[in-house]
Amino acid sequence: MNTTQLLLSGAWTQGLQLFAALSLLIIIHEGGHFVFAKLCKTRVEKFYLFFDFLFPFSGLLNFSLFKKKKGDTEYGIGWFPLGGYVKIAGMVDESMDKEQLAQEPQPWEYRSKKAYQKLGIMLGGIIFNILAAMIIYSFIYGIWGEHYLSTSQVKYGIEASEEAKAIGFKNGDKIISVGGVVSERFDANITQLILSEAKTVEVERDGLPTTIAIPAGTIKKLLSSSANKKSFWTFRTPFTISDVASGSAADKMGLKAKDSILYINNQSIAYFDQLQATLSQYKNAPIQVVVARANNEIDTLTTTVPSNGKLGIVAAMDPDRYFSTVTKNFSIGGAMVKGVTNTIDKLGFYVEQFVFLFTSKEANAKDSVGGMITFAKQFPTEFTWLSFLSLTAFISIILAFMNLLPIPGLDGGYVVFLLFELFTGKKVSEKVMEKATTVGLVLLLALMVYANGMDIFRLFK
Repeated sequence: MNTTQLLLSGAWTQGLQLFAALSLLIIIHEGGHFVFAKLCKTRVEKFYLFFDFLFPFSGLLNFSLFKKKKGDTEYGIGWFPLGGYVKIAGMVDESMDKEQLAQEPQPWEYRSKKAYQKLGIMLGGIIFNILAAMIIYSFIYGIWGEHYLSTSQVKYGIEASEEAKAIGFKNGDKIISVGGVVSERFDANITQLILSEAKTVEVERDGLPTTIAIPAGTIKKLLSSSANKKSFWTFRTPFTISDVASGSAADKMGLKAKDSILYINNQSIAYFDQLQATLSQYKNAPIQVVVARANNEIDTLTTTVPSNGKLGIVAAMDPDRYFSTVTKNFSIGGAMVKGVTNTIDKLGFYVEQFVFLFTSKEANAKDSVGGMITFAKQFPTEFTWLSFLSLTAFISIILAFMNLLPIPGLDGGYVVFLLFELFTGKKVSEKVMEKATTVGLVLLLALMVYANGMDIFRLFK
């Protein structure tokens, strides 16, 4: 593997995608504040990607990697890569100028503007993030359309994890409904199970409907297994052999890539989980294996199963070969409508997740907090434009929602003060704003340290 391949592989690819996505979204968010400030004839002194100081201490380690003055605004790239900012004249924020605030308000300053104008400036970043998500999703639907596996198409049933089997699921079960809700998309079933904290799941087993009770504590275990990249259940598909380990039992007995195992000691083998279960029964014992070759010839091979119950093969499971995915293509207008509705749906979904973390007895909010590593792991290890744009759009929605939270230092904190001013006609004093902002920024810094610390802790767990 050469240097370029190394840099573009695995975790590096995930990290670079996150860096690119966040950089783009920071520029969009701060651009929203910038545009609304200009519309309200408010001076913007700085527009920075990343901080040119040690956030949240605006007077510490002040330097930039790049800067250029154009008009009243200095555009630049800071050295501290945990966000970005626009410095709006006369505003109490992370870049506040106390000397400027001590002077009389000037017409071009934020503090001299009407409450509704200041509200527009503060909501500008959130509005731009939502618009960005709508545009990206519209582009995705216009170029790639929509593709998903429907629940009804999972004709071979599910492959259940050990956790799922422990509460009554079996390999081959076909999902009918979760908590009484029938989901069109197969991947929506697991989301429905978690967020609704469903008490039952109805499946079809051997042609008959069966109800499985979900015991207390299952969702907590499921969230834990999900964090460890395990699947509670996945769709079941037939398999072929994609590779054979050199010198393994499979290699010595004559198995080859593209072979399909049909029987082991007269037991039918159609799925990989059946192969695993059967081999575990014959550890250190001889077996007779009937295989179908790539040219459709049938051969019978023999070997002794190693003590670990593995033959040394890599299974190839090709869903596209066995399932007909739902495909929807859109016109330009249709893609735009779908982009808007999907953004609204995703926002609702994220709000539902957020509320779930703080209201569910099964979820633990402090354990669910994640930092940059958690975000990076959401990206695939191999770059594709579709996955990159999809995740960028969703992160844009997350940033919009999180910035709207009523926490001093975030846009939502300013919005609360401005709504008070708008409805009462009374301004919140600058001293109160300054103290609240300082406390809020310190809390945000502490949260970032905790979230990223939890990421590091999980790496060694």
